Amino acid sequence: MSDTTLHITNGNALTDYLLKLNIVTEANVISWQETLCVGPTVEMVASEEFFKVRKSFFKSFYDISLSKKDITSELKKLDDITNFTEIVLWFEYDLFCHINMVAVISLLEQKGIYLPIYLVCSGRVEGEKGLKGLGELTPKQIHEHYADKVKLNVDDISLAKKVWKIYCGNDHNLLKPLITRTSSFKYMSNCLKAHIKRFPDVRSGISSLEYNILKLVKENKITSRHHLVGYALHYQGYYGYGDIQLARVIDVLSLFFTETENSLTLNRKGHLALEHQHNYQAEMNNTIQYGGVRALDFKFDKQHNKLIKTIINAN
Repeated sequence: MSDTTLHITNGNALTDYLLKLNIVTEANVISWQETLCVGPTVEMVASEEFFKVRKSFFKSFYDISLSKKDITSELKKLDDITNFTEIVLWFEYDLFCHINMVAVISLLEQKGIYLPIYLVCSGRVEGEKGLKGLGELTPKQIHEHYADKVKLNVDDISLAKKVWKIYCGNDHNLLKPLITRTSSFKYMSNCLKAHIKRFPDVRSGISSLEYNILKLVKENKITSRHHLVGYALHYQGYYGYGDIQLARVIDVLSLFFTETENSLTLNRKGHLALEHQHNYQAEMNNTIQYGGVRALDFKFDKQHNKLIKTIINAN
């Protein structure tokens, strides 16, 4: 493979896979390790404010100490790109990857990097059921995806920057017109729809993802929270959350469970939430933030397909 191609992957696991396949080398690959689909963000990626905000979030929300050094050591490769003639992004079909991807594209422009950008994106694979992550593809499929990489045009890059700017802002309803925008991002529409539905439903106070997790508990024999994380990983659709993110979501949902040593079942509140008979938003007190807005500050109105401010924050 060409040494003049800079590859940016969605994490260390994929980088290791591509190294084994000799598609990348240590010198021409950057592993993007962030999880920008959860927590506060600022538009200037890799700025001092960006690192400060993200470090504080990881410590307070997940009790994880984020190392600025580990992140910046990877990004240093962007400081001198004179030997590269193109950039290939390796990101998947889900919201987790798409938010990271639009941040990376924005970062490239913020650094004044205007090389041709290509995208390798996994998702539906001909002849197979379900959606596939890049790491789930066979070596043959990986090479085929790479050969079929899509060159992003000016409009694609403009769309990515716009999504990132809005995501970092305080009005995520501005993402709605972008859902129908034609682009080279095959799964962008699905991801933006999934994001809007992450906010509490006006009827129950639980999000679409939370609703689906409660349904998993109702319809399956779940033995523990850890067991539930495994189910949720498999049945989360376009979110792409990892175990840490899903475990935190499940913790927030704990008021809907009855837990014993060997079982986890829905309690009365859980059934009422699934039936949209009571709004539990205040009781859940979900402090998660998505980019520039807090989940508590908005509700998703399914009837009008938009976000509305919660009453206490309507002014």
